[in-house]
Amino acid sequence: MSIQQKTVLNLQPINQCVRVTFNYDVHFTRGLFQLDNSLLAQAIAADGETAPKQVLAVVDAGFLQYQNGLLKKLSVYAQYYQDVLTLTGEPIVVPGGEAVKNDSRFIEQIHQQINAAGLCRHSYILAIGGGAVLDMAGYAATTAHRGIRLLRVPTTVLGQNDSGVGVKNGINAFGKKNFLGTFMPPYAVLNDFDFLTSLDDRDWRSGIAEAVKVALIKDANFFDFIMANADKLANRDMDIMERLIYRCSQLHLEHIAGSGDPFEMGSSRPLDFGHWAAHKLEHLTNYSLRHGESVAIGIALDTTYSYLTGQLLESEWQRVLSTLKKLGFTLYVSALTEQLDQLDHPHCLFRGLTEFREHLGGKLTITLLQGIGQGIEVHQVDLSLYKDAIMLLQDWEVLH
Repeated sequence: MSIQQKTVLNLQPINQCVRVTFNYDVHFTRGLFQLDNSLLAQAIAADGETAPKQVLAVVDAGFLQYQNGLLKKLSVYAQYYQDVLTLTGEPIVVPGGEAVKNDSRFIEQIHQQINAAGLCRHSYILAIGGGAVLDMAGYAATTAHRGIRLLRVPTTVLGQNDSGVGVKNGINAFGKKNFLGTFMPPYAVLNDFDFLTSLDDRDWRSGIAEAVKVALIKDANFFDFIMANADKLANRDMDIMERLIYRCSQLHLEHIAGSGDPFEMGSSRPLDFGHWAAHKLEHLTNYSLRHGESVAIGIALDTTYSYLTGQLLESEWQRVLSTLKKLGFTLYVSALTEQLDQLDHPHCLFRGLTEFREHLGGKLTITLLQGIGQGIEVHQVDLSLYKDAIMLLQDWEVLH
């Protein structure tokens, strides 16, 4: 059946193209809240407006456990630079980790404070914490007044090299990762390497998975660097970690700015290599797995599937899994095989493919590997072969 257009008085459609340019800097520093470090004040003063700006701080409670003097430092810093910024009341302290993205009350708390303090679109939300807190606070900021300026201060490896430098904000809903969210670049990102010293080994390691991911799909030399320095990274070599964070951030930002689809209007999302399984595993394990730990398993699974489809050499497959293992990741968990033959069961891993498709443009698009540093997009997969990949991954984990 043909579709016919009905015109009204022969009026032609008005075509409008809206172009919006976003500019933001990702900074790297130490001692961000020391009085002799003016970076935060300079970032706020960069808008050229002379009056002090209102700033509402949102802080990760998990981070405060290791930085219990931070709130005092922040208060003293604001007093010292009072000609530039004014803290709006006490900072809002929220739980760290995925718990903060699973409860909408924290969004409401921030919105209520924004309203009570009379913040405007030229005010700032200063989000200090791990990636989950940054995601939640960013969603709150971009949905108040259609967007309050967001200053991100990532305090984890994952936040500094991945989630904290991008343009996405979101929370979980309906048992799905980032079901509610926005695309809105931050006003600036302030990475303080000193904050990484307080991370436990799991959080230190977790963020490295995102570096492995972007290296595998975009930069073979970067993967070689990670592989050669896996032992040093596992042993918390700060110099190597700083280099990893910088290159990983650079690759992410280059993709966001240069892909032609920064707000993911299409169905392609190569930066989420390994993530269709990772997001589902987080939910299936009640978020006992860190995001990076789930991503490492997702990378291992999609790399194994790429090998079984003949796109990846066995030697390359072994290099990827061996590197992840040397970094300290577990590459198999029982949630991979629960209800695997019942595709409609909510605990079936393959439901993650459906949810991944829904989250994008309605067309399944996942990234696999044609080689180290070379991703390829596919639109359909062989579930029986994916089952074989899971079994092979389980066997590999037992042997190593």
